Amino acid sequence: MQPAKAGYPFESAGRRMVDNVPTALSEETIIDIRKRLFEKAEDFETLNYIYVLDKDKKLIGVLSLKDVFQKSEEVKIEDLMVKAPVSVRPSTDQERVAILALKHNLKAIPVVNKENTFLGVVPSDVILEILHSENVEDMLRFAGISKRNTALNKAPVSIMAKLRLPWLIFGLLGGLLAAQIVTFFEEALTIHFVLAAFIPLIVYMADAVGVQAQTLFIRNLALDSRLDIWKYFFKEMKISLIIALVLGFLLVAISFLWFGLWDIGVILGFSLFLTVICACLIAILIPWLLQSLKKDPAIGSGPFATIVRDILSLIVYFCIASILLKLF
Repeated sequence: MQPAKAGYPFESAGRRMVDNVPTALSEETIIDIRKRLFEKAEDFETLNYIYVLDKDKKLIGVLSLKDVFQKSEEVKIEDLMVKAPVSVRPSTDQERVAILALKHNLKAIPVVNKENTFLGVVPSDVILEILHSENVEDMLRFAGISKRNTALNKAPVSIMAKLRLPWLIFGLLGGLLAAQIVTFFEEALTIHFVLAAFIPLIVYMADAVGVQAQTLFIRNLALDSRLDIWKYFFKEMKISLIIALVLGFLLVAISFLWFGLWDIGVILGFSLFLTVICACLIAILIPWLLQSLKKDPAIGSGPFATIVRDILSLIVYFCIASILLKLF
């Protein structure tokens, strides 16, 4: 590792950048760039773009390699370059770099300091490597493994158990609480045993809707650091309302046709409607709360959010059933 890179944070753009890349001055022409590329092509670490600098080495534009070989030799660089290109600071997290590359459809991302002095670029092969490693890390978080270990397959049994047990123990305790909730409504289940048959469906739908909403919310948080939380929240609530209405109506219709009991159908449909709304609320509130506490919002996508949704789904289901059965 180069000494200069060692001074940057771990997993930052500064650590992952390369500095031996083609550059040009704005007043140069296409033929100047072609000559430079032919002379030093083997030395460059990446050849996706030509980075245009001023005399103080500040980044002022970028030119694609395709333009260099498609345009006339006499054309000046300043007439072709894309001004104010997307760039990052050396301290920018590597995941943010990869997200910017995807968002703007770029093969490489330039790195500049606070004075906009060009330092290097994070090349395409590194961006692909980052995407892979971050994807693996996110999957581990979703499974409740929040500590990173790049060699999990070689980790000792004790370490693997230590990483996986905490959230699973929490899930076990939550499951016991869920069982207690079911026991509390034992009388209603005894009289209307058919309600018990639909417990897995209600819980599954809450988890399915919650995972969808939460994954999309965390993705938007990662893509847009200036995301308007309230605007996104109200939009998601409108979407969840439509989803809840459609799913609830379908469950009422199917239940009535299947069992021929309209009261059970109404209980199931109304319960599913409220369960979906609650699942979407949890999907937004847990990651938002974690982000507010400066914690990784992806942690909330694991067993923690799952057990919260399951418990709330059961409470909603049985409360609605108890209330409506008395009315019927």
